[in-house]
Amino acid sequence: MYQVSVLAYDGVFASALAGVVDLLNLTGVTWNRIHGLPLDRQFKVQVVSRGGQPVRCNAGLRLAVDNAIERVDSSDLVLVPTIGNEITSVLKAEQDTLEWLRFLHAGGADLASNCTGAFLLAEAGLLDGRRATTHWGYSPLFRQRYPQVNLNERELITRDGNIFCAGGGTAWRDLTILLVERYCGADMARELAKSFVIDVRNDPQSIYAGLPAKTYHRDEQVQLVQSWLHEHYAEPTTLADLAQRVHLSPRQLQRRFIAALGEPPLQYLQRVRIEASRKMLERGATNLGTLAEQVGYQDVSSFSRLFKRHTGLSPSHYRQRFARVGALRD
Repeated sequence: MYQVSVLAYDGVFASALAGVVDLLNLTGVTWNRIHGLPLDRQFKVQVVSRGGQPVRCNAGLRLAVDNAIERVDSSDLVLVPTIGNEITSVLKAEQDTLEWLRFLHAGGADLASNCTGAFLLAEAGLLDGRRATTHWGYSPLFRQRYPQVNLNERELITRDGNIFCAGGGTAWRDLTILLVERYCGADMARELAKSFVIDVRNDPQSIYAGLPAKTYHRDEQVQLVQSWLHEHYAEPTTLADLAQRVHLSPRQLQRRFIAALGEPPLQYLQRVRIEASRKMLERGATNLGTLAEQVGYQDVSSFSRLFKRHTGLSPSHYRQRFARVGALRD
Protein backbone atom coordinates (compact mmCIF):
# COMPACT_ATOMS: atom_id res chain seq x y z
CA MET A 1 0.00 0.00 0.00
CA TYR A 2 1.04 3.57 -0.59
CA GLN A 3 2.21 5.42 2.52
CA VAL A 4 0.56 8.81 3.02
CA SER A 5 1.32 11.42 5.69
CA VAL A 6 -1.26 14.16 6.25
CA LEU A 7 0.15 17.14 8.13
CA ALA A 8 -1.83 18.46 11.10
CA TYR A 9 -1.08 21.71 12.93
CA ASP A 10 -2.86 24.21 15.14
CA GLY A 11 -5.21 26.18 12.91
CA VAL A 12 -5.65 23.52 10.23
CA PHE A 13 -9.00 23.50 8.43
CA ALA A 14 -10.71 20.44 9.91
CA SER A 15 -12.83 19.37 6.94
CA ALA A 16 -9.95 19.66 4.47
CA LEU A 17 -7.83 17.35 6.64
CA ALA A 18 -10.54 14.82 7.52
CA GLY A 19 -12.00 14.80 4.02
CA VAL A 20 -8.71 13.83 2.40
CA VAL A 21 -8.15 11.12 5.02
CA ASP A 22 -11.63 9.70 4.41
CA LEU A 23 -11.31 9.59 0.64
CA LEU A 24 -7.88 7.96 0.65
CA ASN A 25 -8.81 5.42 3.34
CA LEU A 26 -11.93 4.45 1.42
CA THR A 27 -10.31 4.14 -2.02
CA GLY A 28 -10.98 0.57 -3.15
CA VAL A 29 -13.35 0.12 -0.20
CA THR A 30 -16.68 1.94 -0.58
CA TRP A 31 -17.20 1.08 -4.25
CA ASN A 32 -16.32 -2.54 -3.57
CA ARG A 33 -18.70 -2.74 -0.61
CA ILE A 34 -21.52 -1.32 -2.72
CA HIS A 35 -20.92 -3.94 -5.41
CA GLY A 36 -20.14 -6.89 -3.16
CA LEU A 37 -16.50 -7.10 -4.21
CA PRO A 38 -13.45 -7.94 -2.06
CA LEU A 39 -11.98 -4.87 -0.42
CA ASP A 40 -8.87 -3.52 -2.14
CA ARG A 41 -7.34 -0.84 0.09
CA GLN A 42 -4.71 1.27 -1.63
CA PHE A 43 -3.42 3.74 0.97
CA LYS A 44 -2.12 3.58 4.51
CA VAL A 45 -2.81 7.06 5.86
CA GLN A 46 -1.40 8.60 9.00
CA VAL A 47 -2.05 12.05 10.42
CA VAL A 48 1.17 13.59 11.75
CA SER A 49 2.16 16.67 13.74
CA ARG A 50 5.16 18.20 15.45
CA GLY A 51 6.01 15.98 18.41
CA GLY A 52 2.94 13.86 17.78
CA GLN A 53 0.92 16.37 19.82
CA PRO A 54 -2.85 16.80 19.40
CA VAL A 55 -3.78 19.90 17.39
CA ARG A 56 -6.55 22.45 17.69
CA CYS A 57 -8.33 22.89 14.35
CA ASN A 58 -9.55 26.27 13.19
CA ALA A 59 -13.11 25.61 14.36
CA GLY A 60 -11.91 24.66 17.84
CA LEU A 61 -11.99 20.89 17.36
CA ARG A 62 -9.19 19.05 19.16
CA LEU A 63 -7.67 16.36 16.97
CA ALA A 64 -5.44 13.47 18.04
CA VAL A 65 -2.79 12.35 15.55
CA ASP A 66 -1.15 9.04 14.64
CA ASN A 67 2.52 9.95 14.65
CA ALA A 68 5.16 12.64 15.09
CA ILE A 69 6.80 14.14 12.04
CA GLU A 70 10.15 13.51 13.76
CA ARG A 71 9.50 9.75 13.43
CA VAL A 72 8.46 9.88 9.77
CA ASP A 73 11.51 9.66 7.52
CA SER A 74 9.83 8.47 4.32
CA SER A 75 6.44 8.64 2.64
CA ASP A 76 5.06 8.21 -0.85
CA LEU A 77 2.85 11.27 -0.46
CA VAL A 78 2.70 14.19 1.98
CA LEU A 79 -0.51 16.24 2.07
CA VAL A 80 -0.68 19.75 3.51
CA PRO A 81 -4.30 20.79 4.20
CA THR A 82 -5.75 24.30 4.30
CA ILE A 83 -4.57 26.88 6.83
CA GLY A 84 -7.77 27.92 8.57
CA ASN A 85 -6.36 30.44 11.03
CA GLU A 86 -4.46 33.67 10.34
CA ILE A 87 -1.84 32.62 7.81
CA THR A 88 1.28 34.42 9.00
CA SER A 89 0.85 33.25 12.59
CA VAL A 90 0.59 29.63 11.45
CA LEU A 91 3.69 30.01 9.27
CA LYS A 92 5.61 31.41 12.23
CA ALA A 93 4.51 28.56 14.51
CA GLU A 94 5.35 25.84 11.97
CA GLN A 95 8.93 26.82 11.09
CA ASP A 96 10.24 23.48 12.41
CA THR A 97 7.87 21.66 10.06
CA LEU A 98 9.44 23.25 6.99
CA GLU A 99 12.68 21.29 7.30
CA TRP A 100 10.69 18.06 7.53
CA LEU A 101 8.85 18.92 4.32
CA ARG A 102 12.16 19.66 2.57
CA PHE A 103 13.66 16.40 3.90
CA LEU A 104 10.81 14.19 2.67
CA HIS A 105 10.68 15.89 -0.72
CA ALA A 106 14.43 15.39 -1.13
CA GLY A 107 13.81 11.72 -0.34
CA GLY A 108 11.39 11.41 -3.27
CA ALA A 109 8.00 12.02 -1.64
CA ASP A 110 5.23 13.63 -3.67
CA LEU A 111 3.91 16.81 -2.04
CA ALA A 112 0.38 18.14 -2.32
CA SER A 113 -1.30 21.18 -0.78
CA ASN A 114 -4.87 22.38 -0.65
CA CYS A 115 -5.89 26.03 -0.69
CA THR A 116 -3.72 28.10 1.68
CA GLY A 117 -1.67 25.02 2.55
CA ALA A 118 0.45 26.15 -0.40
CA PHE A 119 1.84 28.88 1.85
CA LEU A 120 3.65 26.21 3.91
CA LEU A 121 5.21 24.68 0.79
CA ALA A 122 6.24 28.11 -0.44
CA GLU A 123 7.59 29.09 2.98
CA ALA A 124 9.80 25.98 2.82
CA GLY A 125 11.16 27.14 -0.56
CA LEU A 126 9.71 24.09 -2.28
CA LEU A 127 7.71 26.12 -4.80
CA ASP A 128 10.55 28.40 -5.93
CA GLY A 129 10.52 28.54 -9.73
CA ARG A 130 7.52 26.21 -9.88
CA ARG A 131 3.91 26.57 -11.00
CA ALA A 132 1.44 26.72 -8.11
CA THR A 133 -2.05 27.80 -7.14
CA THR A 134 -3.78 28.75 -3.91
CA HIS A 135 -7.08 30.26 -2.83
CA TRP A 136 -7.81 33.12 -5.22
CA GLY A 137 -8.63 35.46 -2.33
CA TYR A 138 -5.13 35.13 -0.87
CA SER A 139 -3.21 35.40 -4.13
CA PRO A 140 -2.09 39.03 -3.51
CA LEU A 141 -0.57 38.06 -0.15
CA PHE A 142 1.01 34.97 -1.69
CA ARG A 143 2.62 37.00 -4.49
CA GLN A 144 3.89 39.55 -2.01
CA ARG A 145 5.56 36.90 0.16
CA TYR A 146 6.76 34.58 -2.62
CA PRO A 147 7.54 36.48 -5.84
CA GLN A 148 9.80 33.64 -6.96
CA VAL A 149 6.81 31.27 -7.33
CA ASN A 150 4.98 31.09 -10.64
CA LEU A 151 1.50 31.53 -9.16
CA ASN A 152 -1.59 31.05 -11.31
CA GLU A 153 -4.65 31.47 -9.12
CA ARG A 154 -6.93 30.89 -12.12
CA GLU A 155 -6.09 27.20 -11.99
CA LEU A 156 -7.99 24.78 -9.77
CA ILE A 157 -5.06 22.34 -9.67
CA THR A 158 -1.44 22.72 -10.71
CA ARG A 159 1.27 20.14 -11.07
CA ASP A 160 4.97 20.86 -11.38
CA GLY A 161 7.09 17.74 -11.20
CA ASN A 162 5.91 15.83 -8.14
CA ILE A 163 4.37 18.83 -6.36
CA PHE A 164 0.62 19.36 -6.63
CA CYS A 165 -1.38 22.39 -5.46
CA ALA A 166 -5.15 22.78 -5.32
CA GLY A 167 -7.11 26.03 -5.19
CA GLY A 168 -9.57 27.29 -2.62
CA GLY A 169 -12.22 25.71 -0.46
CA THR A 170 -13.26 22.18 -1.37
CA ALA A 171 -10.76 21.77 -4.20
CA TRP A 172 -9.22 19.04 -1.99
CA ARG A 173 -11.85 16.71 -3.45
CA ASP A 174 -10.62 17.25 -7.01
CA LEU A 175 -7.02 17.03 -5.83
CA THR A 176 -7.62 13.71 -4.07
CA ILE A 177 -9.33 12.20 -7.11
CA LEU A 178 -6.37 13.30 -9.25
CA LEU A 179 -3.89 11.75 -6.79
CA VAL A 180 -5.86 8.49 -6.70
CA GLU A 181 -5.68 8.41 -10.49
CA ARG A 182 -1.93 9.01 -10.31
CA TYR A 183 -1.34 6.08 -7.95
CA CYS A 184 -4.20 3.70 -8.70
CA GLY A 185 -5.35 4.44 -12.24
CA ALA A 186 -8.30 6.15 -13.90
CA ASP A 187 -10.82 3.37 -13.21
CA MET A 188 -10.35 3.44 -9.44
CA ALA A 189 -10.43 7.25 -9.44
CA ARG A 190 -13.76 7.21 -11.30
CA GLU A 191 -15.16 4.61 -8.89
CA LEU A 192 -14.15 6.75 -5.91
CA ALA A 193 -15.74 9.87 -7.43
CA LYS A 194 -18.97 8.00 -8.14
CA SER A 195 -19.05 6.46 -4.66
CA PHE A 196 -18.92 9.88 -3.01
CA VAL A 197 -20.96 11.72 -5.66
CA ILE A 198 -18.08 14.01 -6.56
CA ASP A 199 -18.55 15.89 -9.81
CA VAL A 200 -14.99 16.23 -11.02
CA ARG A 201 -14.82 19.40 -13.14
CA ASN A 202 -12.14 20.95 -15.28
CA ASP A 203 -13.34 24.46 -14.53
CA PRO A 204 -10.75 27.10 -13.71
CA GLN A 205 -10.83 28.49 -10.18
CA SER A 206 -11.36 31.92 -11.74
CA ILE A 207 -15.11 31.29 -12.17
CA TYR A 208 -15.40 31.60 -8.38
CA ALA A 209 -12.94 34.45 -7.91
CA GLY A 210 -14.09 37.94 -7.05
CA LEU A 211 -11.95 41.03 -6.92
CA PRO A 212 -9.88 40.70 -3.72
CA ALA A 213 -10.96 43.22 -1.10
CA LYS A 214 -7.48 43.54 0.40
CA THR A 215 -4.78 45.38 -1.48
CA TYR A 216 -1.75 44.73 0.76
CA HIS A 217 -0.12 48.02 -0.16
CA ARG A 218 0.17 51.52 1.30
CA ASP A 219 0.43 53.67 -1.80
CA GLU A 220 -2.21 56.32 -1.08
CA GLN A 221 -2.32 57.66 -4.63
CA VAL A 222 -2.90 54.18 -6.04
CA GLN A 223 -5.63 53.67 -3.44
CA LEU A 224 -7.29 56.92 -4.57
CA VAL A 225 -7.32 55.71 -8.17
CA GLN A 226 -8.70 52.34 -7.07
CA SER A 227 -11.52 54.03 -5.16
CA TRP A 228 -12.40 56.20 -8.16
CA LEU A 229 -12.43 53.19 -10.49
CA HIS A 230 -14.75 51.25 -8.17
CA GLU A 231 -17.24 54.14 -8.18
CA HIS A 232 -16.94 55.17 -11.85
CA TYR A 233 -16.08 51.94 -13.69
CA ALA A 234 -18.83 52.50 -16.29
CA GLU A 235 -17.33 55.83 -17.40
CA PRO A 236 -14.80 56.02 -20.24
CA THR A 237 -11.32 56.89 -19.02
CA THR A 238 -7.67 56.76 -20.04
CA LEU A 239 -4.39 56.27 -18.25
CA ALA A 240 -3.70 59.99 -18.67
CA ASP A 241 -7.07 60.88 -17.08
CA LEU A 242 -6.35 58.66 -14.07
CA ALA A 243 -2.83 60.03 -13.66
CA GLN A 244 -4.09 63.59 -13.75
CA ARG A 245 -6.48 62.86 -10.87
CA VAL A 246 -3.58 62.10 -8.52
CA HIS A 247 -1.07 64.57 -10.03
CA LEU A 248 1.25 61.96 -11.49
CA SER A 249 2.52 61.37 -15.00
CA PRO A 250 0.99 58.36 -16.81
CA ARG A 251 4.34 56.58 -16.61
CA GLN A 252 4.60 57.18 -12.86
CA LEU A 253 1.06 55.93 -12.21
CA GLN A 254 1.61 52.86 -14.37
CA ARG A 255 4.83 52.01 -12.54
CA ARG A 256 3.34 52.55 -9.08
CA PHE A 257 0.17 50.62 -9.89
CA ILE A 258 2.18 47.60 -11.06
CA ALA A 259 4.42 47.81 -7.98
CA ALA A 260 1.40 47.94 -5.65
CA LEU A 261 -1.06 45.57 -7.36
CA GLY A 262 0.89 43.61 -9.95
CA GLU A 263 -1.06 45.00 -12.91
CA PRO A 264 -1.52 48.32 -14.73
CA PRO A 265 -4.52 50.60 -14.04
CA LEU A 266 -6.54 49.80 -17.15
CA GLN A 267 -6.15 46.06 -16.60
CA TYR A 268 -7.36 46.57 -13.04
CA LEU A 269 -10.32 48.51 -14.43
CA GLN A 270 -11.20 45.51 -16.60
CA ARG A 271 -11.34 43.32 -13.51
CA VAL A 272 -13.53 45.84 -11.67
CA ARG A 273 -15.93 45.84 -14.60
CA ILE A 274 -15.99 42.06 -14.84
CA GLU A 275 -16.70 41.81 -11.11
CA ALA A 276 -19.60 44.25 -11.48
CA SER A 277 -21.00 42.23 -14.39
CA ARG A 278 -20.71 39.00 -12.35
CA LYS A 279 -22.92 40.50 -9.65
CA MET A 280 -25.51 41.63 -12.19
CA LEU A 281 -25.60 38.16 -13.74
CA GLU A 282 -25.94 36.57 -10.32
CA ARG A 283 -28.99 38.77 -9.76
CA GLY A 284 -30.46 37.39 -12.99
CA ALA A 285 -29.62 40.07 -15.60
CA THR A 286 -30.58 38.76 -19.03
CA ASN A 287 -29.95 41.51 -21.59
CA LEU A 288 -26.24 41.35 -22.40
CA GLY A 289 -26.33 44.55 -24.41
CA THR A 290 -27.68 46.54 -21.49
CA LEU A 291 -25.36 44.82 -19.03
CA ALA A 292 -22.30 45.54 -21.20
CA GLU A 293 -23.20 49.25 -21.35
CA GLN A 294 -23.76 49.39 -17.59
CA VAL A 295 -20.21 48.22 -16.95
CA GLY A 296 -18.57 50.41 -19.58
CA TYR A 297 -18.52 48.40 -22.83
CA GLN A 298 -20.30 49.37 -26.03
CA ASP A 299 -19.60 46.20 -27.98
CA VAL A 300 -21.33 43.05 -26.67
CA SER A 301 -19.04 40.65 -28.52
CA SER A 302 -15.91 42.25 -27.09
CA PHE A 303 -17.44 42.21 -23.62
CA SER A 304 -18.39 38.53 -23.92
CA ARG A 305 -14.89 37.55 -25.04
CA LEU A 306 -13.34 39.52 -22.20
CA PHE A 307 -15.74 38.00 -19.66
CA LYS A 308 -14.90 34.48 -20.78
CA ARG A 309 -11.16 35.20 -20.69
CA HIS A 310 -11.45 36.35 -17.08
CA THR A 311 -13.89 33.74 -15.76
CA GLY A 312 -13.64 30.74 -18.08
CA LEU A 313 -17.38 30.90 -18.83
CA SER A 314 -19.51 32.90 -21.24
CA PRO A 315 -21.87 35.45 -19.60
CA SER A 316 -24.92 33.29 -20.35
CA HIS A 317 -23.33 30.14 -18.92
CA TYR A 318 -22.17 32.05 -15.87
CA ARG A 319 -25.71 33.31 -15.28
CA GLN A 320 -27.18 29.81 -15.65
CA ARG A 321 -24.74 28.44 -13.12
CA PHE A 322 -24.61 31.17 -10.50
CA ALA A 323 -27.86 33.17 -10.68
CA ARG A 324 -29.52 33.19 -7.27
CA VAL A 325 -32.49 30.94 -6.71
CA GLY A 326 -35.56 32.72 -8.04
CA ALA A 327 -33.52 35.14 -10.16
CA LEU A 328 -33.53 33.15 -13.40
CA ARG A 329 -35.99 34.56 -15.91
CA ASP A 330 -35.98 32.76 -19.23
